[in-house]
Amino acid sequence: MTSPRLVWQPMRHCKSSSSILAQQTQQPTRFLSSTASASQAAASSNPPNTNNNTNTSQPNPNPHPNPAAPKPKKPLTPAQQAFLSSALRVNQAGELAATLIYTAQTPPVVAREPHLRPLMRHMYEQEAGHLSTFNALIAKHRVRPTALYPVWSALATGLGWTTGALGREAAMACTEAVETEIGGHYNAQIRRLLEMVGEWEAEGYEVGGELRELIGTLRRIRDEELEHLDHAVEHDAKKAEPYWLLTGVIRAGCRGAIWVSERV
Repeated sequence: MTSPRLVWQPMRHCKSSSSILAQQTQQPTRFLSSTASASQAAASSNPPNTNNNTNTSQPNPNPHPNPAAPKPKKPLTPAQQAFLSSALRVNQAGELAATLIYTAQTPPVVAREPHLRPLMRHMYEQEAGHLSTFNALIAKHRVRPTALYPVWSALATGLGWTTGALGREAAMACTEAVETEIGGHYNAQIRRLLEMVGEWEAEGYEVGGELRELIGTLRRIRDEELEHLDHAVEHDAKKAEPYWLLTGVIRAGCRGAIWVSERV
């Protein structure tokens, strides 16, 4: 089947060359391919014996299955397809927001404290790499991006500029709050995927390489996000005033954005 035409493009600042689809198809995502069971494959490869002289009561000379035979692959259920689609959609939106926050924060922060330029560049470049990864995945698996891209772009830019203008402590408090929520969000996704893998392996199914690769990608990105959290704490995030109000509002906003982006 020919894939739908790509009619949606990421924002111009996204460095991915992959086009993004405007709508999700009804085809299963391609983390696993639907295959016949091992017994069906064996039946199709061995036609029935038409010799009437064959003694059908003769015992099977090889009653045990071949342990070296490939395991069947289990197709995704509709609920699993929906989970993977929402995960990629919200991850892409979150990484877009992160790049915009750092883009807006960096000029006012670096103007006051030039020694932070390498750190701000390092965190931005990692976020840009995360965004490129999810741009590619969302196009490959034909997942519809969030319809609220323009809204999240405006809010992320405003948040970055405001906290950057308030100073280093506020900017770092923003990073701490965002990465706390994002780190927990990635952990939840990883746990869900590992549960799926465990269930399939217990049932005797093969787990596709793409799914294992996705789990590895999420773990790597989560660790880099938590590294940003550590950097923020080291650079006086908790000295922001008022710390509890600033971080509380930002964390609540992140949770709301995640919930909406998973669905819209």
